[in-house]
Amino acid sequence: MKRAWLMALVLLLGVATMARAGILPKVMVVIDEKSLGTIATSEIEALAVKALAEKGIETVDQDMVAANLQRMRQALKQAGDGRGASALGREFGADVVLIGEAVVKPSAKRVADSNLRSYQAAVTLRAVRTDNAANLAAVSEDAAVVALEDVSGSARALRTAGTQAIDKLLPLMLAKWDKGTAATGNRDAVPIDITLGGVDQIWKLKAFREQFRGMEELSSVIQKSYAQGLAVFRVSSRLPAEELAEAIVMNPPGELQVQVVEIKAGALTLRAVEVE
Repeated sequence: MKRAWLMALVLLLGVATMARAGILPKVMVVIDEKSLGTIATSEIEALAVKALAEKGIETVDQDMVAANLQRMRQALKQAGDGRGASALGREFGADVVLIGEAVVKPSAKRVADSNLRSYQAAVTLRAVRTDNAANLAAVSEDAAVVALEDVSGSARALRTAGTQAIDKLLPLMLAKWDKGTAATGNRDAVPIDITLGGVDQIWKLKAFREQFRGMEELSSVIQKSYAQGLAVFRVSSRLPAEELAEAIVMNPPGELQVQVVEIKAGALTLRAVEVE
């Protein structure tokens, strides 16, 4: 018992040390789950969030994910799973996106003329880095359970296959993430387009351009255009779009304030307002 307690303590200390060092990634979970072929569920999502939390890994709030789920699915279809997932993850401040599909269907016939039925679940998961859309790990698992009732039987089958998939995926994901990230401990810079309105005078344009170029979070700043009080910049940011917006709003140049109009994957729309 004492030895087991010491081993658990060492493991917890190791996870805490990794978290302080900035090695553990922030993860967003987006899984398309269908029970009985058509009914949307969240069994695998809940299992994944719980397993990540047990390892001390922060996740994007699932209520926020659910509120944007339809738009996320559309983006994944348009850009392809890898690139679409990485863009969405950056938008929500995630380092890794856990995407996948899960489905469970009942057998057509009862088992041996009884009231029991077999439920077959298949779960496919993939972990994608948001900075370069690289695949960190991918797994596929299936499981079958026998039950009397559709709801409980399908849920049990999903949980069984999901647990197997998550238990395999997370160690692979963390090992690959650690190799690619531990040496630097930094998030790679990603391109973000900043559209800035309200810059109706040249001194305002200059003030914002100098502010952007002086920000440590930005490794490059290119002014793409300026017309009719609207400026467009392309920057390379070490922060995701929403965190970059916060940094700009909290530290505006001179006698100006900044309003956030829109935040989306790889893009910010801001408006400059003079302080009254």
